[in-house]
Amino acid sequence: MVKVLFVCTGNICRSPTAEGVFRALIERRGLSGDIQTDSAGTHAYHVGEPPDSRSIAAAARRGFDLAPLRARVVDAEDFERFDLILAMDRGHLDLLRRRCPPERVNRLRLFLSFAPGLGAHDVPDPYYGEQEAFERVLDLIETGAAGLLGHLVPDPR
Repeated sequence: MVKVLFVCTGNICRSPTAEGVFRALIERRGLSGDIQTDSAGTHAYHVGEPPDSRSIAAAARRGFDLAPLRARVVDAEDFERFDLILAMDRGHLDLLRRRCPPERVNRLRLFLSFAPGLGAHDVPDPYYGEQEAFERVLDLIETGAAGLLGHLVPDPR
């Protein structure tokens, strides 16, 4: 089983959206028993809270259910537990590199490295933006999640 962790700042916008989108893709391909996914934040601002209501609403309009998810913070065990730890932006990646044991740093990557055609490195934080910012985040995450799944399990077609 491959275990993937998505990481943003507070685990209420970007990383739970990535978790929800990726989980839906896994389920659609019948791979729930092969790939496990979770999300966490670099900071404990919102531990135990659901995703931002705007993230939940934007995702729901596209058929993704984020409502059951709850925020948590990255802990030391995550570096052992997960095969891939995907940062939503370069700031998160830098923070994770500082916290990560040196022998596990190869597990850290930028999420959008799985969507090189986008020409973007970071998924922008929509928290202080308008609804369009949440839609843009979903666009990026849907593309990145498809690229990640293709990397982990190439489509047999």
